[in-house]
Amino acid sequence: MRSVRVALAAGLLVGVAACGDGDASSAEPRRTASASAAVEVPALVETRVQGGGDDPIKAPPGWTVSVWAKVPGARLLAWTPDKRLLVSRPESGDVLVLDEQGQSQPLVEGLNQPHGLAFDGDTLYVAESDQVDSFSYAGGKVSGKQVVIDDLPDEKSVELGGKYAHALKSVAVGQDGSIYVSIGSTGNISEEDRETKPERAAILRAKPGRPAETFARGVRNGTGLAIDPDGGVWTAVNNRDNIANPKNNDVEESYVNDHPLEPLAKLTEGRDLGWPYCNPDPDLGDGEISYTDRPFVRDVQTNPDGDKLDCAKLKPSEQGMGAHSAPLGMAFVSDVAGGYGDGALVGIHGSWNRQPPRPPEVSFFAWRDGTLGPQQTLLTGFQREDGSRWGRPVMAVQGPDGRIYVSDDQAGVIYRVASS
Repeated sequence: MRSVRVALAAGLLVGVAACGDGDASSAEPRRTASASAAVEVPALVETRVQGGGDDPIKAPPGWTVSVWAKVPGARLLAWTPDKRLLVSRPESGDVLVLDEQGQSQPLVEGLNQPHGLAFDGDTLYVAESDQVDSFSYAGGKVSGKQVVIDDLPDEKSVELGGKYAHALKSVAVGQDGSIYVSIGSTGNISEEDRETKPERAAILRAKPGRPAETFARGVRNGTGLAIDPDGGVWTAVNNRDNIANPKNNDVEESYVNDHPLEPLAKLTEGRDLGWPYCNPDPDLGDGEISYTDRPFVRDVQTNPDGDKLDCAKLKPSEQGMGAHSAPLGMAFVSDVAGGYGDGALVGIHGSWNRQPPRPPEVSFFAWRDGTLGPQQTLLTGFQREDGSRWGRPVMAVQGPDGRIYVSDDQAGVIYRVASS
């Protein structure tokens, strides 16, 4: 078993699996709209990406979308205290810093798949695949690297033998200075992840001056990780693939295409999101589905008798997205123009082998009365009618200028989205 050591520094829908040859489009369920905390806004309209290619995008009326910077492999984002944008690039092993004109230069290099970025005052936290680092930030430079959480599992871990499907980590800092880090599952179904030290398929928390411990479990791949305005911890989860239809225990494309939903959940200490024994169920009956306040049901493949975990005792998922949406970066925003107001933005990467594929998008979830409302599409159009894609959003954040900045790792750019 590996230990985790901590030293605090000073200072509308998207996917994965499909099997079989059925025509999924002919069995598309009817989605129900929840009025809970929803925002009434005009329908999206087609526009062109300024400085981009010929493919159109859909955005709110009067909004403009432009290529602000070219950043190959752009993943997660964070704004510095002096209003510069940081971009992580796991494949390049670096974090870039961009000025007001979108010009970039390396901030830190030679890292092991850096992904998550978070600030606590002038302290920058970077989540590598095997540890979390802290740096002192000032004037577009960092210094004083410290490893604040180490011995995290990745593909280099001896006990995993090079097999790790979700090595990238995300990081967030709570209002009390606690560090939260996402630890993805080894694979689609790897039950042993729930018993390892440190626990995989979990969110770890390191309180100031204390070692990292499991905060929430059963989180297959909680890449979306963010702190809400009240200090609550939220995660957007990439859920499992190829679940069997409980009516006949068969893995059917028409069922897999829409099950299970991808949870968007508020985490509390000890919360369990069920993986791999329980799945959040979008079915309302009569072909209708919903992603709001959905209960968990047993997985007939991994928990056939319900003796592995009592799914009925799990708290329902507050919100969610269509199965295989592949939500990645998550960020809370305020006073978004066009009537959106306060809420959370989630980069939806799109399914990798669903048929038909779920398209990538940037989703908005309204923040009202201390919780998030249902998914609403803010930007879409990254996928063509034939299912091919010209872009895949990863994360969207609000800039100091009030505009929205979106990373796209397929197009290799940062978009700037502005309202009229």
